[in-house]
Amino acid sequence: MNVASLRSPMSQPTPAEHRTGPESGAVNALGTVVSALPGGLYSVESDGRVLHCQRAASCLLRPEIGDLVLVSGPDSSRLYLTAVAEQADARTSRLDVSGDMTLASERGAVSIESATQLSLRGREGVRMDAPQLEIDANTADCRVGRLAYSGEEAEVRVLGIRVIGRVYEAIVERLVHLSKTAFRMTEGIDQVRASHIDYQATEMARLHGKNTVVTAQDLIKADASQIHMG
Repeated sequence: MNVASLRSPMSQPTPAEHRTGPESGAVNALGTVVSALPGGLYSVESDGRVLHCQRAASCLLRPEIGDLVLVSGPDSSRLYLTAVAEQADARTSRLDVSGDMTLASERGAVSIESATQLSLRGREGVRMDAPQLEIDANTADCRVGRLAYSGEEAEVRVLGIRVIGRVYEAIVERLVHLSKTAFRMTEGIDQVRASHIDYQATEMARLHGKNTVVTAQDLIKADASQIHMG
């Protein structure tokens, strides 16, 4: 005689109940993470017993102690933590993978938003590659040990520029400086080496020194309506 157990239609198995098939021995359980073991293994307590399982590749959210998780597997010796159902502390979440990860969209854009602060950290480096780069910020603070810039053109429009350093060098083929007022003060030596020097003032030109020497190899010429010497 075959005897079959009767189950009331209203008595459904609880989520934490282990469902074991008659042939496959499949396990499907809901439990709490109690510890993280070496090798990416986790100990999950479910219905009074502890299950040792490995996090599934599809579970990107790293489980933490106290999280309520789903555990599935073909039998009790091959169990996988498939998902985090409820976090013990939802204020902190971490997406974690063991290898390289690419977040891509084949046809649309990818946006990353943060209500407070967004941080990018690379132990070896951070690289950005795009035909166009736009940065919009009220305040920017950049600390770089060494900066090398290479480009075809740079245009800067600001109200004020202040450069403080020990050595300033500029090597250009052509230098054009236009200003309403220019002031330069040098404590040491100020030298100019050029093939031709042309100074012109619309009102007055003054050259003064404790000792002033004007020399020429071929010619010195002074031309004015009045020349006062002495």
